[in-house]
Amino acid sequence: MHALLALQIARDLGHDSSLSEADYDVLTALSEVPSRSWRASELAARLLWSTSRLAHHVGRMERRGLVRRSGSPDDRRGAVVALTDEGCSTLRRAVPAHVASVRRHFVELMTDEELRVLGDVATRVVDHLSPSTGDGAPR
Repeated sequence: MHALLALQIARDLGHDSSLSEADYDVLTALSEVPSRSWRASELAARLLWSTSRLAHHVGRMERRGLVRRSGSPDDRRGAVVALTDEGCSTLRRAVPAHVASVRRHFVELMTDEELRVLGDVATRVVDHLSPSTGDGAPR
């Protein structure tokens, strides 16, 4: 189910907005903070990506004008990734169709009770896998 659902939502996202799931994840994370920017290492951690993966992906997004990279003012070795105006408008256009796809292929197939139970299960799994809970061991 997970693979089929993710594939369909990714297809819809690409068709509707020309964004990949990874593009959407980066743009969304950047849009969630008032500064519209994250230190690269913190953004990688937020996305659960390696810094190498983030660097390569951000490079591709930068060439498309969706994000901008600059040196960190606090640390000469660090980088900051910022959402550009083009990236912001691209995300704004993509969100309605993406949400509609998730609703159509998942949410609308569930009853209210099933969604409540799924929320409870998801919370339990996230709490179990979160490094700040459970035994504290990194996963």
